[in-house]
Amino acid sequence: MKKKIFLKFSTLLLLTGTLFLSSCLKDSRFVDFSKVGTVVDFPLGGTLNFGSDAITESTDTVVRQFSINVASPNLPTSSTSITLSVNDPAVIAAYNASNTAVAFVAMPTSAFVFNTTTVTIPAGKNTAILSVTIYKNQLDPSKSYMLPIAIVSSPGATVSANLGTHYFHVIGNPFAGNYTWNFTRYNTSDGSGAVSSASFTGKTVTISPVTPTQFEVTSGYYLATEKYEVTFTQVDATHFTNFQITFNATDVANVFVANGISVTQQPVFAYGVTPAYDPNAIYSYTDALKLFTFQYVVYNGSASRFCIDNYVHQ
Repeated sequence: MKKKIFLKFSTLLLLTGTLFLSSCLKDSRFVDFSKVGTVVDFPLGGTLNFGSDAITESTDTVVRQFSINVASPNLPTSSTSITLSVNDPAVIAAYNASNTAVAFVAMPTSAFVFNTTTVTIPAGKNTAILSVTIYKNQLDPSKSYMLPIAIVSSPGATVSANLGTHYFHVIGNPFAGNYTWNFTRYNTSDGSGAVSSASFTGKTVTISPVTPTQFEVTSGYYLATEKYEVTFTQVDATHFTNFQITFNATDVANVFVANGISVTQQPVFAYGVTPAYDPNAIYSYTDALKLFTFQYVVYNGSASRFCIDNYVHQ
């Protein structure tokens, strides 16, 4: 009796599996390569993976490796030739037309190295690894750049409509760039008393874009790795309002809290600046730069620290 039940159950599983595979091949979410043929794509490309193509590294030179793939029912028996386009303005224009949040411009030729426009994948292989080098110090940090690398054609194959382009990009911000950095610390909670020897002047720091309307910059306290996060609303090309400031939450947890430091007064804008900051006011670019004196107070477990970071655009 048990044997019969087992045989019936096994048959049911086999039928279920067959039906499932059949339905997968008919489901538009799955690719039936026996009907489609050979497809060439970037496995981690397309707008689906746009976020991972962001160049967010802090180093001036960034090297990104990525793969190009030949998807087919069987391994190719002959070599596959693939033609690529690099930094095509038409690709950027098409992206901007469909995605209006950020207006990207083409990356200047001095800012990248990618000379490959033809790739040949040998017979019996279906993947090749490519590499692009980007020099961030050749870019204007206030602008948003795109470096699209797209599959144009491959004889005998179809170019993937969804995964045919890598959209490497850098987000710009009007306030991004290098600033002269002055840090002042008092070993009190109200800024009274002598200036601490931990203070400094004349260093250079980079305000880095997070989005077109958000940037981050480090403070001089403790490890000098904790970052401010600043957001704002851009009214037009040269006017701004609604500046908001906070600490990076991860830095608070990993730098401050992990070392017994608590923030007793959250960061504020334009310490000591007259008139005082008004979040509803509309600031010109020049006047907005005057707001970049940030102040906060921390308690390190035994004493308070009154900290002031001042950033002057270079």
